[in-house]
Amino acid sequence: MDDVVNAFVPGPRVRIPGRAGGPLAGLSFAAKDLFDVAGLPTGGGNHDWVKFNPVPESHGWSVQTLLDAGADFVGKTITDEVSLGILGENPFDGTPTNPAAPDRVPGGSSSGSAAAVAAGLCDTALGTDTGGSVRVPSSFCGLYGIRPTHGRIDVTGMMPQAPSSDTTGWFARDAETFVRVSSVMLGEEPGPLPTRLLIAVDAFGFADPEVAEALQPMVARLAGIVGEVREEIMAPQGLSVWSKAQRTLQPVEAWATFQPWVESANPRMAFSVVAGLLNGAQMPAADRSWASLMRQEARARLRHLLPPGTILCLPTTPFPAPKRGLPLPALQPLRDRINCLCAQGGLTGSPQVSLPGATVDGAPVGLSIIGGRGTDAALVAVAQAMENAA
Repeated sequence: MDDVVNAFVPGPRVRIPGRAGGPLAGLSFAAKDLFDVAGLPTGGGNHDWVKFNPVPESHGWSVQTLLDAGADFVGKTITDEVSLGILGENPFDGTPTNPAAPDRVPGGSSSGSAAAVAAGLCDTALGTDTGGSVRVPSSFCGLYGIRPTHGRIDVTGMMPQAPSSDTTGWFARDAETFVRVSSVMLGEEPGPLPTRLLIAVDAFGFADPEVAEALQPMVARLAGIVGEVREEIMAPQGLSVWSKAQRTLQPVEAWATFQPWVESANPRMAFSVVAGLLNGAQMPAADRSWASLMRQEARARLRHLLPPGTILCLPTTPFPAPKRGLPLPALQPLRDRINCLCAQGGLTGSPQVSLPGATVDGAPVGLSIIGGRGTDAALVAVAQAMENAA
């Protein structure tokens, strides 16, 4: 199938058939170019990364798991450079087209995976999520997407960025496929459904008014499925404070990950990527200590809010996908606002699913549901019930 949205990395595509008769037989999948596929270079979205890293001899865990389940691999997808991006723009391989809103960015850093699924070029695709890299493109492209509980999915053969926040995630266009893939990846069938719903009023208040309004029918449908409903403040310290903590910890870890490569290879990198790594390299020890304490507070807050049987909902992103090609000064405020609604993922490690179903000015926006650590299967059950109730 032709790559009409520039979702796949340039060059010939390799197809690898899945195991015959597996539970995902008949489905196809792609993998973000951070996942090892035997015999193919892991490019990481940077043309100098591949020159200094050997071609893998075995598949990464997630790739192998999907192949063993019967899904056919159909190619590697474009990522923001070394996964350090949230909007989906790549100066080396280009920016994939957002099939749901072609004049807007697809979201990143799992941009190609989201674009490929949204365009129907594959049924599901692997992405990674450190600071929002599955959740944001899910919202912008109108897809189901999951950031599992941190540590739940084996990340062997997945290029790291900030290990204390890194996760593997995946996308689907419909709930049936999302459930099938999630059951395999999680090793658990969906369920049980939660019985209490919290509405994060601080997050809804932070989103654009048009987004909050557009999501209300989905919130009402969710409330009808769950039952007991009440409003809560997710981040009493402030969403921007949680975001600051994540934007302190994540760059420090990213610098530790990429420092040997940067210092030995002097790679070509986009200005925004270099700026992020320098930020991590120069982070004061006092800021790191403060951020570590804030992480503990955020984890304690979600443990308090999300006992068994309880989920929380919020807008996945504060606005629909921005226009493509905006200048750098216009992008940073957008990234900052996105991070305010995504920081809880990396800080707390809680599972989060973004559900499609709303639009603003014709562009998709997602509703997210969050559960306590280890309740991934319950969130998948909610996604299934939401589509059945639509």
